[in-house]
Amino acid sequence: MLLEDYRNERLRKLTEIRERGVDPYPAKSNRNTRISDITNHFDEKRGQEVTIAGRIVAIRSFGKLVFIKLRDYFGEVQIFMKAEGETPEGKFGAKEIKLLDVGDFIEATGVVDKSQTGEISVFANYVRLLTKSLRPLPEKFTNKEERYRRRYVDMNVNPEVRERLVRRSKFWQATRDFMNKHGFIEINIPVLEHTTGGADANPFVTHMDALDEDFYLRISHELPLKRLLGGGFEKVYDIGPRFRNEGVDDEHLPEHIAFEAYAAYENYEDGMRFYEEMMKYVAMETWGTLKFNVGGFEIDLDQEWPRYKYADLLREKYNVDVFNPDREQLINILMENWDAKDLKRDEFVQKLKNTTTPHLIDDVWKLIRKTSAGPYWVIEEPLSLSPLAKKSAANPLVTERFHPVIAGTEMGNGFSELNDPLDQLERFEEQQAARDAGDNEAQMLDRDFVEMLEYGMPPACGWGNSERNFWLLEGVPGREAVPFPTMKRLD
Repeated sequence: MLLEDYRNERLRKLTEIRERGVDPYPAKSNRNTRISDITNHFDEKRGQEVTIAGRIVAIRSFGKLVFIKLRDYFGEVQIFMKAEGETPEGKFGAKEIKLLDVGDFIEATGVVDKSQTGEISVFANYVRLLTKSLRPLPEKFTNKEERYRRRYVDMNVNPEVRERLVRRSKFWQATRDFMNKHGFIEINIPVLEHTTGGADANPFVTHMDALDEDFYLRISHELPLKRLLGGGFEKVYDIGPRFRNEGVDDEHLPEHIAFEAYAAYENYEDGMRFYEEMMKYVAMETWGTLKFNVGGFEIDLDQEWPRYKYADLLREKYNVDVFNPDREQLINILMENWDAKDLKRDEFVQKLKNTTTPHLIDDVWKLIRKTSAGPYWVIEEPLSLSPLAKKSAANPLVTERFHPVIAGTEMGNGFSELNDPLDQLERFEEQQAARDAGDNEAQMLDRDFVEMLEYGMPPACGWGNSERNFWLLEGVPGREAVPFPTMKRLD
């Protein structure tokens, strides 16, 4: 049968149900027992009357006997029904079962026991309809685009998708628990900003009718959270969405959840120790292990993570001097590693010509990173790549910045925060000049933030990571790990 035929048949049943005076969509359920309470504690529940509710996943009818497999969020159980006497008004007994379909939500009241075959069951004389479904769930649902567009179907047919989202929730709850235990305060900051910053990214733009002004959707939580440090807070964080108007791939989604935290009177050395402990804690709480196989990399987080300097890694691998970069050398390295799957050669060459030298350096670094299993910390990025980080006292050409590298990707970003307002203004002006020259990902000049620094912000360590950490350790691309991935609208 075609889907339209199935739907028409269910519409016919819906009409008959209503003609019987039954509300097919009542507001209230009388459920008093989860299915898992029955299956996990059968000896205690045996002989007790319970009321359960859930979605029908299977119906078998043998004359006067009916077997219904019922599923709620917590488990599945069999309902055993036998045709006996008249069915009460508003209910469905074995004789009326033809009006129900797989996918309907029902409620059943009966006694817990085992069937003759030994299966745990609820013996009910009749059931009550809670929701009549008009579309049948497919037995299989594997087409990726269809799964992403109808995620509610995907979660029913492929329960591992729902289980993954539960782990995603645990991931963020563990992050909150760890931060709260260490004296941090969660403060939600604005999503709409006049001036956006805190990352190299192209922002989304929207318009606020009430003020008749354009606003940016935040690309980072950083600058508002550091304003809180200037306002007297010492340990703050926020978890919420951020928006970057960039491409979609396995590691990037334009809208995603991110976490950032800032601690006054700490530096990047303190941060590395603290966030290494946090990432281990979150992994153990989410997956129950610190050992992962990700993209062919064998990862063991249960160790003290080594530290490598950014400049040393590029010099040892490609003989690149990040302090006196040779632009032609950088382009040649990137051309030697050009992948035709990403861009056509002419397009790639043009892209390199339009890329600033600091970004070329970072692209070469990414060639090293993507082959690194880790875990390790890469530290001391050049000043040109870190417009918001404090200079190193030992080497003013680099910053006190740190990234954890795991399974070929950077799993976070932290640094000793720049709190010198004149230095910050100079770096902002350099970034704004690059932006004016056509670099849409360069940071904007934020005069209000500089003004805050002029009032004074204590020395601090900042850190941020996104849910990409979850995607990576879960071993799936980003769109598999979010509930409703953004898709191009169908006409």
